[in-house]
Amino acid sequence: MPKAALLERYRRLFDESPEPMWLFDEETLRFLDVNRAAIAAYGYSRDEFLQMDIRAIQPPEDVDCGLDHMRSGGGGPHGEWRHRIKSGQDIQVEVVTSRMMVDGRPTRLVIARDVSLTRALELQLRHAQKIETVGQLAGGIAHDFNNLLTAIVGHVEVLSDYLAPGDPRAAEVHAIREAAELAADLTRQLLVFSRKQQLQSTVVNLNDVIGRTRTILQRLIRENIVLETRPADRLWPVRADAGQVEQIILNLALNARDAMPRGGVLTLETANVTISPDIARRRSVEQGDYVELSVSDTGTGIPPEVRVRLFEPFFTTKERHRGTGLGLATVYGIVKQSGGHITVESEVGHGSKFLIYLPATLSAAETSLPEHRAQGDRGSETVLVVEHDKAVRTLIGDVLRRRGYQLLVAEDGPDALRVAEEHDAAIHLLITSWSVPAATGAAVAAAMHAQRPDTRVLFLQKPFTPVGLARKVRSALEQVGQVGQVGQVGR
Repeated sequence: MPKAALLERYRRLFDESPEPMWLFDEETLRFLDVNRAAIAAYGYSRDEFLQMDIRAIQPPEDVDCGLDHMRSGGGGPHGEWRHRIKSGQDIQVEVVTSRMMVDGRPTRLVIARDVSLTRALELQLRHAQKIETVGQLAGGIAHDFNNLLTAIVGHVEVLSDYLAPGDPRAAEVHAIREAAELAADLTRQLLVFSRKQQLQSTVVNLNDVIGRTRTILQRLIRENIVLETRPADRLWPVRADAGQVEQIILNLALNARDAMPRGGVLTLETANVTISPDIARRRSVEQGDYVELSVSDTGTGIPPEVRVRLFEPFFTTKERHRGTGLGLATVYGIVKQSGGHITVESEVGHGSKFLIYLPATLSAAETSLPEHRAQGDRGSETVLVVEHDKAVRTLIGDVLRRRGYQLLVAEDGPDALRVAEEHDAAIHLLITSWSVPAATGAAVAAAMHAQRPDTRVLFLQKPFTPVGLARKVRSALEQVGQVGQVGQVGR
């Protein structure tokens, strides 16, 4: 092949390569040639490139290191480096260089591949794996701690029944209960973060949730903060726990308030969005239709080194007495357990925006019904209690027996089915938790329903109070339907 034809072929390969490529002079460091991919990726025209040297595309703090590497015989800035494009943005690139002679001068050919997106996705994956590991640990601890709290709170309440009005010991008993309730709040947040708490999902309209939350927010934020709501028209419904979505809004709004010590604007906004396959791939989420809930402020903004740790449990930039570091971890857990995802946009000095995406549903939003209120909390029905923790099992037995119920007790799933099979009379109510040894609460309930279709089911949500337990038992026995749930401490 003639030399001219060969040079033309190599020229075309150079210019049409999908990866940025350039030639630079080793002594002057000036660009000698660039291909079209480099022009597109870095934003400079060909003429601009030829007026520059390679130091112009490196952050100033990286220049000396790159030159030292090249002059020490390292083959130039080989490996992974930061480059700065014309807009001022830094990108992460993998660089391969090769030495050659052009017109008798030492020259380097450079091929640069932008790996910014790959590295960002790898960082997201490592961060998600870290959060998942911590969440599993936190969930296990919270589960065991909840059993202890249930026994403590329950027996404190029983103890308070024996104290006469005005008894000086009542103050100490009340202090124990308050401390236990604070601990219960922390464990509940840990369970939400670890996605081990059962959400009571219904079909809801997020505009309605924001409307209900607005009054509370007005009381929580300062007078120098303006609250704006921008609900989208014809917003798609989502399937979520409305109470937990309110918790998300409150947590994010309180963080926004703290980020605006001198006042500002807090904005709650909703929108219908469709995530395309390309965006879904870049964000590592499922494509499809979502409802976007954004909470934004005009506050101090979040530094990058803080932003990457925002959702870690116990991580906080607040003073020790002002935060537990579980607020955003709780938000993360609720969003993930609801099948959604959350992102953060922030710049120091220019505020922050938290964007939450929940999958849209075709179902119509449900209208909440008034709660049935049981008349009294006593009864004579037979109740089968399935609970593996001895202290909690004893507490439930004490509470219900004192109120006249007949008790059957089992430690796990198989034991519960054996007890039910051996009991000849009716079993009016099954009390179980979502986590049962040798089975799941749902599996035990399904097996019980197959044996005894008329038996009602009540799922325990720990910790609970004796009064709350008694009321829920009475309500479950009187209401139409099969499944209820015991409320949290103090409810």
